[in-house]
Amino acid sequence: MNAITKGLTLGTLLLSTTAMASALVQPIQSSVPEEAFQTLLVSKLLGELGYDVKPAKEADYNVGYASVASGDATFLAFNWNPLHKDKYEKAGGDTKFYREGTYVTGAAQGYLIDKVTADKYNITNIAQLKDPKLAALFDSDGDGKADLAGCNPGWGCEGVINHQLKAFALDKTVTHQQGNYAAIIADTITRYKEHKPVFYYTWTPYWVSGDLIPGKDVVWLEVPFTALPDGREGDTKLANGKNYGFEMNTMHIVANRAFAEANPSAAKLFDEMKLPINDINVQNSLMKQGQNKPADIERHADAWIKGHPALVKQWLTDARAAK
Repeated sequence: MNAITKGLTLGTLLLSTTAMASALVQPIQSSVPEEAFQTLLVSKLLGELGYDVKPAKEADYNVGYASVASGDATFLAFNWNPLHKDKYEKAGGDTKFYREGTYVTGAAQGYLIDKVTADKYNITNIAQLKDPKLAALFDSDGDGKADLAGCNPGWGCEGVINHQLKAFALDKTVTHQQGNYAAIIADTITRYKEHKPVFYYTWTPYWVSGDLIPGKDVVWLEVPFTALPDGREGDTKLANGKNYGFEMNTMHIVANRAFAEANPSAAKLFDEMKLPINDINVQNSLMKQGQNKPADIERHADAWIKGHPALVKQWLTDARAAK
């Protein structure tokens, strides 16, 4: 009986390993280069579990969600909640997606201006830019209106910004400049270095707040009240009473539900992985300093895994034991 039991156990393990090894995984990531790191970490650990993980495909957020829902892609690691709530729901929600656990916490967004201008004119709230004279301080194209370095179309944040500019009666004094965020924010940083006033939207984790440091170089602007688009309910006021206009977000790994149900080991890994937001900031800063090639990001991911052996071992052990 003991020999039979051992044989069954060995056979089960071999079948499990074979099934896992034959399971293809197609990650998908956004066009934001700085989001490649968190995707690659997941991919590498899935590889440790025996999955055949393909290089990540790149797509905009809406296509990314649709691809995972349909099974054309296996997972994404850029689910901002609640910012991407509408994208998640429109692509099928919990019926199509597997989303358990929280990958990253403390993701913030908001509006900032340079500290010199904020202190000189006592600007603390974006609503103050209804004053044409104050708004004109941030005019970069000569039309007399403040130019807000804003959010790419399709990201989700653009809908909040456009809604708030109307809700706060700022649409006549502020222009939401959209396009290639990387280029727009690079121009903003150049203006700052030229000692010109700057007004921009950004988020964390991202390298911008390492170049323009809140509290030192720039300050966050509050908003007069909570205003979210599409009838969305919520309160953007923080525990300390400050209101910066955006809800604090968490980031999640979202997988195709059918894949997750058929692959409990992968599902368990998705559940348990957690990445400190400061680690993303550090890695993003390295990219800003020039370490932004695929080989660099591979090296960063390998270094993170090597630097957290006990944590990674626990995730993999739990994943292998999942049924």
